[in-house]
Amino acid sequence: MKQGTNPILDRRAFGVLAHISSLDGGCAIGDAGPSALAFIDWCADAGAGWWQMLPVGPVGPGESPYSSTSSFAGEPLFISLEGLRDDGLISARALREARRTAGRLGGKALKARGAHARCNFDAARAAKEPAFLEAFEMFRLGRGFEGGAYRTFVRRERAWLDGWSRYQRDGNGFHAFLQFQFDRQWQRLRAHAARRGVRLLGDVPIFVPLDSADVASNPALFRLDARGRPHVVTGVPPDCFSAEGQLWGHPHYRWDAHRRQGFDWWCRRLGSALRRFDGVRIDHFVGFHHAYEIPRGARTARRGSWRRQPGREVLGAARKRLGTLSLIAEDLGAVTSEVVALRRAFQLPGMKVLHNAFGGDDSGELPHHHSVDSVVYTGTHDNETTVQWRGSRRADELARLRAICGPDALRDPAQALIRMAFASPAQLAVVPLQDVLGLGASARMNVPGVALGNWTWRVGSDWAAVRRGCADRLRTLAQATGRTQSKRARRRA
Repeated sequence: MKQGTNPILDRRAFGVLAHISSLDGGCAIGDAGPSALAFIDWCADAGAGWWQMLPVGPVGPGESPYSSTSSFAGEPLFISLEGLRDDGLISARALREARRTAGRLGGKALKARGAHARCNFDAARAAKEPAFLEAFEMFRLGRGFEGGAYRTFVRRERAWLDGWSRYQRDGNGFHAFLQFQFDRQWQRLRAHAARRGVRLLGDVPIFVPLDSADVASNPALFRLDARGRPHVVTGVPPDCFSAEGQLWGHPHYRWDAHRRQGFDWWCRRLGSALRRFDGVRIDHFVGFHHAYEIPRGARTARRGSWRRQPGREVLGAARKRLGTLSLIAEDLGAVTSEVVALRRAFQLPGMKVLHNAFGGDDSGELPHHHSVDSVVYTGTHDNETTVQWRGSRRADELARLRAICGPDALRDPAQALIRMAFASPAQLAVVPLQDVLGLGASARMNVPGVALGNWTWRVGSDWAAVRRGCADRLRTLAQATGRTQSKRARRRA
């Protein structure tokens, strides 16, 4: 790899997009335990070089990972109870009771909705929190707070951990303990991925919510009035996802305050993410160049204005402190030549989404227009699944799909777009797990602009029966298109 080259672009590869919550964990939600280790093994068997997830911070309103209450903390529900048991912090009985609770509460919710596999955050909390309390007490009695590993963790993370504990009104160290356990389990997960030759790709939302530890600990870094209310809020104007636009409601940054601190908060934020992941996708990257400001109190995002942002200064400070930035720019939306220039100045690959490729013959999303320094997706977590997408296309779009991919594309659109993505010149291709499985509308992860009912898709009980065939199919295609990792990396365990 040439010096200064983005590590994400160091070789031709493919990845699978699946949030950790979507795995088949034992307590109503996927976590960093056996199911995640098994998924890494599956990725390695399929020849995948990357596993991409959504943000893993504490979820916000509507269980959204993009409205996390901390830019640095991890979601405690992703702590594996099996891992706590193996570390001697909970009993086998506590683990069995947690599984029974999750099964009982999660099963009732599924039956009421007539749904299949779904992660259930409420059931997971009810199941895991008693076990967390038992683990905390065992850790305390075992004088774990005096141990070198815990003290090293607290020293390293003090810049945000103290503020997170205050935000949680934590007077006895319980939430610091949970973050320590999250960190320990995550490092084991990442080490296992490295042994199998699979790199982890994370996601960082560009904005943070008003009700967050970030704002509570650093109010001067955000554009707030004397009563702590945002002067203007974030979002995007009307687009293909929403006729009213998307009103996110986060406060905007007070950039002069960030500048006086040498953009320290942003450097620490990106540094924390890159300690957790091998690469990170920056959500709404265009916001580093221009951001949409909506008046406080607005009911929709129709009325707002774009304002310039100091993204070049932010990324420059981060590169000076962290070195080469292993980042992907989510440069979808209001992209201008200046946004492209900013991305290229820091050697960041942009994104191509094949769902957007068939609206016209000259679409820049079609593979023959892709550059090597890009990442191609069939769709993202915000899109319909490809099977669902095929059903909502106009006749002219379906005609282009068939002309490019052949007559079988209309019968099996997910496989058609996967083949198209793998054949693209883009150095990295990423496929949502829903498309690997050929799933329809019920498997959609998120509908932008809709506050409730998202983020719950989870692999079903049939995953065990189909995963081998899916891995074989992906590996064969990856070998044919030069995207598979080496056999040596796949076999390491």
